[in-house]
Amino acid sequence: MTGPTVRAGAAEKASRVRLFLTDVDGVLTDGGILYDAAGLETKRFHVRDGHGIKMLQRGGVRVGIITGRTSEVVEIRARELGVGIVRQGAYDKVAAWREILAETGVPAEETAYVGDDIVDLPLLRVVGFAAAPVDAEGYVLDAVDYVASRAGGKGAVREIVEFLLRASGRWGEVTGKYFRPGEGG
Repeated sequence: MTGPTVRAGAAEKASRVRLFLTDVDGVLTDGGILYDAAGLETKRFHVRDGHGIKMLQRGGVRVGIITGRTSEVVEIRARELGVGIVRQGAYDKVAAWREILAETGVPAEETAYVGDDIVDLPLLRVVGFAAAPVDAEGYVLDAVDYVASRAGGKGAVREIVEFLLRASGRWGEVTGKYFRPGEGG
């Protein structure tokens, strides 16, 4: 596996993040959508991404979801992770982001977004820190501050979270109970 692509200034931008927002399909999942015979939708989430979200929350970063699709599975996963900011059916993701900023009082430069496809580009261009999984569309990869070495639904969000926590100096505080003295992952 090759390492991530980290653009100049990415760590400084990441160090300011107080609100972390993410897309779902292709970011928290591998982008596949499964339907059973009754037409019920199923998605596969990676447990390490979920733990990364919990780590961010322990580090004082608010977490939210902005997705163009609408799915009960997303509501269930958000509840499970304690993610209270959920915007589904958001065809204008920048408008949804602006609403979230107004509700939370977080300035634009202190927000992050992880996206993977063309619909994410407008939002990726206006947040303080933009990131994508390695298997995002090429024009998305060109537009972000950080390209994870992992694919969507395969731990990309966790990798991005760890970068944010290290850049902000919160890594030790959030992970200290897991390592022996002198270790730090």
